[in-house]
Amino acid sequence: VSHTNVTVESFGYKYGLPMDADTVMDVRFLPNPHWVDNLRPHTGQHPDVRDYVLGQPGAIEFLDSYHQLLDVVIDGYRREGKRYMTVAIGCTGGKHRSVAMAEALAERLQDAALTVRVLHRDLGRE
Repeated sequence: VSHTNVTVESFGYKYGLPMDADTVMDVRFLPNPHWVDNLRPHTGQHPDVRDYVLGQPGAIEFLDSYHQLLDVVIDGYRREGKRYMTVAIGCTGGKHRSVAMAEALAERLQDAALTVRVLHRDLGRE
């Protein structure tokens, strides 16, 4: 099987883990934009929130390392004939950090042999 479908799913831990996740990563190690007044009303899809999240120490290193790890895992899935993979990224509410990181990871995963989609499970839930 050469083609793999990857769903990158953001979620909020306060709403529980996604049951369909093959792998789960926690980005609560990054400062929460919820506590920044001008960022609170926006989501991780807003450029200001995205820049804030990706600009934090460790954010880009996390993305680069996780991307490298996922390349290995996706290759293994292909060898095993698995065509679908769900990668979940969580923060507290699923509004800021996980959304920004899921979008950034999905951009990095774009590849001719991958179909990548992004799902923000808890966006708009608060």
